[in-house]
Amino acid sequence: MDTATAEWTADDGTAGRRSARRRLRSRCAALLFAGVSVVVGCRVADTDGVTPVTQLLAFLPWLLVPTGAGLLLTLLARWWIGLAWGIALLGLLAWFIEPYGKSVEPTGRPVVSLRVLTSNVEFGGGTGPLVEAVRRDQPDLVFVQECDPGCEARLERDLADSHPHRSAVSGGGSEGSVILSRHPLRDAEPVPGTMGMPAAVADVDGHAVRLQLAHPMPPLPGQTELWQRELGRLREAAARDRTTPAVFAGDFNASQDHAAFRRILDTGLRDAARLAGADRTPTWPARTMPAFGAQIDHVLVSGQFAAHRVRFLDLARTDHRAVLVDLTLHEGR
Repeated sequence: MDTATAEWTADDGTAGRRSARRRLRSRCAALLFAGVSVVVGCRVADTDGVTPVTQLLAFLPWLLVPTGAGLLLTLLARWWIGLAWGIALLGLLAWFIEPYGKSVEPTGRPVVSLRVLTSNVEFGGGTGPLVEAVRRDQPDLVFVQECDPGCEARLERDLADSHPHRSAVSGGGSEGSVILSRHPLRDAEPVPGTMGMPAAVADVDGHAVRLQLAHPMPPLPGQTELWQRELGRLREAAARDRTTPAVFAGDFNASQDHAAFRRILDTGLRDAARLAGADRTPTWPARTMPAFGAQIDHVLVSGQFAAHRVRFLDLARTDHRAVLVDLTLHEGR
């Protein structure tokens, strides 16, 4: 074989290897984009889809990572159709990452201030740290999820002086929930659910405020219909009375990227974290934050409230951050 033939064979082999690498990169990018497209497509269609899409929707902002990786692969592969696909996905993700729901401030005269704390204490494990946080931060209203009988007894013992009023659904494990209040409470019909979701009406310096603790079932594989049904019941409770000021707080097991949660916001409730500029701050799982997580713990308020400050508290022995919000109730809507 002469020298020219050898050089041609070597060049042909190098070109073949380059072509194979480009095909591999294009295929990897297509797989990444296909997975992201399914989740984004459900967000566009305003549906929560099925497992695993329902679960992945809670982490929608993190889909920027595989989308970015796919875009890099398309550039290396010189796959221009794929590049357009990735840019379209990037644009849709950027659009949906924007806060959802209304943010109009109330126009009436401010009449009373409220500090609200919600905490999932993970089967009662975080009760002690929660008691310390309540004593330190002095919230007016405390919404406690996964409060087992031991948790309920300790809250009654340690916080009876500061929060003498309570509404509870007792239960073991994750089923128990308690609302604690500095202000007098009268009973209201709880929202039925697998886990306790008590309700009450607080008398806050002569102003009635509806209180609803939220703790629907999480969207576990095979149980997404139950999760949607229980979020639907919370929506029905929110829509039942749109004139009385309301606070819905707890572990919603849903983010703003879930259609079932957005239906609750569509009743006129607003996420206090969004109003205070912290709508994407993760609250779960605590063990991976702040590097990775989703905001599934919320304080939702009706249009008569303004939110001035929100803090996320890292409590020991629970997988959720607590949410602490300062609110002001205004006259009228």
